[in-house]
Amino acid sequence: QVQLVESGGGLVQAGGSLRLSCAASGSIVRFNVMAWYRQAPGKQREVVATVTSSGSTSYADAGKGRFTISRDNAKNMVYLQMNSLKPEDTAVYYCRATTGISSPLWGQGTQVTVSS
Repeated sequence: QVQLVESGGGLVQAGGSLRLSCAASGSIVRFNVMAWYRQAPGKQREVVATVTSSGSTSYADAGKGRFTISRDNAKNMVYLQMNSLKPEDTAVYYCRATTGISSPLWGQGTQVTVSS
């Protein structure tokens, strides 16, 4: 089974940028949708951005204009470029892979902390 490993999180000041990476242990071509989710303390996990196998992207309102999701099928990687970060972006960010048939796969998460 493919495993997902996130990296790139850390501590950044408000207004700064981070690039999150999600490395898959196998091919991601079969995953119709790759996505980034996040979960802040005391809150439910929420979708941040998605990218389909054809490259179509969508964003939650919180990240529109600031976040960019991309996938590189050749490298089995998914990225989330986050700019103009705000303290409210502080959360654990998770990568998710979906085929639409089987249960989705999740990574272990990477912590993003934005200081004011």
